[in-house]
This record gives sequence, structure tokens and C-alpha cells, in this order.
Amino acid sequence: MMFLLALCSCESYLERTPESQISDKEIYGSFKSFQGFTEELYNCITDYNKCGAWNQYLFADETLNKSSYASDLGNYWSMTRPFDEPSIAGGGLRRDLTPKSKRIWPLCWYGIRKANLGLTKLNLLVDATQEEKDIIKGQLLFFRGWFHFELMRYWGGLPYIDTLLYPDDNLRIPRLNYRETALMAAKDLEAAAKLLPVDWDKTKVGQNTLGNNRQRINKVFALGFLGKDLLYAASPMMNEESTGSNTYDQDLCKRAATVFGEVLRICDSTGVYKLQSWDTWTDNFWVWSPNNMTLPGGTEVIMNPTVYDRGRVRWSTVCGTSPFVEGYQAAEVPTNNYIKNYAMANGLPIDDPNSGYNPNDPWTGREPRFYKDIIIDGDTIVISSTGGDDRTAQLYTGGRHRKDSGGVTKGGSVTGFYYKRFSPIGCNPFDNSWNYFQAYIPYLRLADVYLMYAEAVYQGYGKATDHASGYVLTAEQAMNIIRNRAQLPNLAGSYTTGSASAYTGNPTNTPFMNEIIRERAVELGFEAHRFCDLRRWNLNGETKYRQKTAIDFDRGVNGKPINLSERVVITRVVEKKHNWLPFRLEFTTLYPEFQQNPGW
Repeated sequence: MMFLLALCSCESYLERTPESQISDKEIYGSFKSFQGFTEELYNCITDYNKCGAWNQYLFADETLNKSSYASDLGNYWSMTRPFDEPSIAGGGLRRDLTPKSKRIWPLCWYGIRKANLGLTKLNLLVDATQEEKDIIKGQLLFFRGWFHFELMRYWGGLPYIDTLLYPDDNLRIPRLNYRETALMAAKDLEAAAKLLPVDWDKTKVGQNTLGNNRQRINKVFALGFLGKDLLYAASPMMNEESTGSNTYDQDLCKRAATVFGEVLRICDSTGVYKLQSWDTWTDNFWVWSPNNMTLPGGTEVIMNPTVYDRGRVRWSTVCGTSPFVEGYQAAEVPTNNYIKNYAMANGLPIDDPNSGYNPNDPWTGREPRFYKDIIIDGDTIVISSTGGDDRTAQLYTGGRHRKDSGGVTKGGSVTGFYYKRFSPIGCNPFDNSWNYFQAYIPYLRLADVYLMYAEAVYQGYGKATDHASGYVLTAEQAMNIIRNRAQLPNLAGSYTTGSASAYTGNPTNTPFMNEIIRERAVELGFEAHRFCDLRRWNLNGETKYRQKTAIDFDRGVNGKPINLSERVVITRVVEKKHNWLPFRLEFTTLYPEFQQNPGW
């Protein structure tokens, strides 16, 4: 495994060399120096940079890019670069710590060992108040738990490394199942939550960096990911790996619901995080930033990646918005089957007979998030008059901005759509606004907590009208808060009746759970949740999620689409083995107790 292979390189990098004149006391003796040691763990947070067309963190039905079909064809070995790019010869892990090479596998194992090293040195922290000692320990525990969570949600159960290992130790550590690994991570995250403040700006420690504490790990980070860790472990795919049962673990769901309820209670009482208003919803993802200092996230984002190369994120995000990407990368575009997740303005899904959806006029009367997110034929994509024929999207069959159907732009859409979740109109060579905005892909925001709370309550207690122990909000009410923010009415009664146990064949097959699935697709769209969500629900292999479709149409005289037809561009290859990513072969041949994932 990488954590075994990396020990030698980590040894010299994490600890002083014999000739160094810096003592352990100087490194770990005061809060300021120990916090400097801890700060590097923030640089180990992977930058998904999801919006770039090269990115593979979405395997499911959100996006399609003809330059990256390998994963769609089931070749998860091709995921080496985005998930586990090998280090350069002789460079140890240092390359993987650079902004352009941030990969989950090497960074997480590196961070786990660094956290364990820090935890062994806490006794040297003498020049510090109790608050300072608690904050150092809390961060170290959080990162140890969180890095394990990041690894196991892609690779499954793993050894849980909670001690400092050296090359001459007995390193034949067997894999745990998913539940066992998750419960050990939960122990660390829960301990971290007890030590960390709600708001660094309200602490004496935080006064030294007042106004710059937004991305520092706090109690809400720890509780939010504690709940997520428990909900993942409770989910059907993970529970099946651990127990053989394709069902939710109700006890773990109840534990997760209680934790999410505590997050919401803290936010209610302190206002440390609160939902963005609808008018400022896009602040979660991007902001105009003329001085490159204003960051997205607003009041709602709990955890953002620590991006050290803002230009890289900025340039890659425009590939979902603009066809003008010659010299950069092919456009990443949403599929037509994904577009179907967006409800109508009356709040009903398009397959509801009362929704009013017209398949011959499919983009009229849709919910507000559709128009915030999706670029359709005829939409303005260039503001400046210098844009000429490129000012409005020509996404009909044979249109200027369609790929492989007569279009003339290299970044033409394969599917008939673009999306603008992470960049505004104006990011193109005509308007030249792309130098003046910043975009991040949130790791965790409050809307996600509300939706996970609704799911955990429903699957733990059984009904949409139930609530968690210690918090009064029902699952249905939590869903409606997110819907109402998006200018939609409450869920119709037909979607909130019945119990979670009234399913056939799959524990997600109830009206309320189907609405959770659809709501997560829309509210959290393009934010690197979908692949993990569909897998943990054991839905990844269902046909409607495997088929990536385009819409072909002509433009009518009134600008409306005519002669519409949906076409399957590619059907993702999904077998049981695709529940998990494969380990590189050199890791699984180190010792018999560390086995390859099934099927690989």
C-alpha cells in the first residue's frame, strides 16, 4: 500500500534529519510552531477541480466529454491519474503536494501519517493554553478521520492507521470491512468535535488570524463529516459489503440523524453557517473577484478545498459554460438524462402526470435552478457585440456550438447543453471576464447537511414525518427548506406518505426516497457527489443512470425546438466490481492480508 511504500520518503520529510539543528521542542513546543506543522495538513485536502473536462470525479449521469470515455467503458484502471498519480522517481510524495498534482490516494496517506506524528508529539506542547492544545489535537484527529473517510468511500474498507508506523515495524496490517473502518473514523471525528470551537473568530487563538479563519477546521466540520461518515456506512452498498445485506443500517442512520441534527441546531443558534438566499445562491460556487481576493462560499459552504492555484480552477470551470476552449480542453457538458432531474416550476418531477411537462417543449416552465444551471439553445453566451455569431448558443443539430453535427467550435456540446454552475456568462475571449472571478467546488455545504439529515431520519425512523432525537425538524421539513429556498413549493403529499420499509427490491424505491435522490442530483449537481451517491445507494448499475444521452432537434421558426429525439451517446459499463476502485497491483502484492477489491 502507498502508506507502507511512503514511510521512507515521509520519514525524511516529516521529521528532522540528524544534521538538523531544529529540535522537537522548537517544532512542537509552542502553539505557533505546532500550528505551523499542522497547517500542511490543509494542503493535503485534494482539489477536485471538478469542473475541468479532464476530471473523473463524476462517473455517473451528470456530464459527458468524448475525450474521457475510458471510465464510462468500465476501465477504472484509467483513474490512476486523477485519483492516484504516481510520484516522480526520487521525488517521494513531494510532487503530489503541488497544486497541480493533488491526488486523493497519496495525499491522504501522507496526511494520515503526519496527523499520527503530530498526535505523538502533543506531550511536547507546553508553551500553550488549554484552548490552544485542544485546537491542535482537534485538527489532528479530524484530519486522521477525514482522510480515512476520503479513501474508503472510493476503495472500501481499509486498515485504519491510528499509530505512527516506521519502516521496521510489522506492517502486515489486514483490511477492515467498511463498517469497521467507518466506526474508527467516527471515533476520531467525534473526539475532534469535542475539542474544536464552533467559530475560530470567537476564540482567543483565532484573534491572531481574525477574518482569515474561514477554512480552518471547526466543530461543524467535524460533526458534518461525522454524520456523513455514519450515513455512508449505513447505506445499502456499504452495508452489503460489511454484512451482506442490501439494506440501510437503521441504527447507524439514527446516529447520523442525531449528529446532523446537532449541526443544524448549532447553526440555528449561532448563525455560524446559514443558507444563502436564492438571489445569492451562486455565491456558493463562484463570485466576481476583481482583486482575486474575494472567495466563493458565502454563508453556506462549510468546507471548501484549499486551492493554491486559483487560476487553474478559474480556467477549468469555464469549460462547462463556454464552447470557446480551443487550446484548453474539450467542453464538459450535462447529459439530457441528467437534465430530466430538474422539476417543473410547480415542484413536481417531470414524470408526474400532474407536472404539466411537455416533451415537445421541454425547457419551458422548469424550476428556477434549471435556468441558473443549464444553458439551452438560444441562450446568451457572449455579452459583447464582438461575439458576432457566437453571442447566442446554437445547440440544435448542425448548430455552430454542437460537436460532431456540423458545429465549428472545438468545444462544441456533445449533448445539446452547457452548464454554468461554476462560472457566469462572460467567461469567454470576447467578454474577457474570466480573469475577474473565482470558483470553488464545495466539499460540504449546509444544503447537503439538510438533505443528509432528511435521508438519515427517513431511513432510520421510517417516515418522512419523523425527526431525529434532540432536534425537532422532520425529514419532510428538511427537504422543504431546500426546495423553498429554490422557489419551489413543499413536496406534494403523494411523495411524503408511506414508510421507508415499503420498498420492492431496493431500499431506495419509495416516493420520498426517490425525491431525495432527485433533489440531491439537482441541488448538489456537478459537485462531485453523484458517483458516490449512486454507488452507496446500489443504484449505479441501473439503466437510467448508465445511459448518457443527448437530445437532437431542429430550431423552429419561433425559436422553439422541433423534431426532438433523445439519443444514447454511450452506456456506461457497470458490473459489481465497479462498486469500488481497484488498487494498483503493486500495493496488493505486498502481503496476503491486503487484498485487491473483488473483480479487479
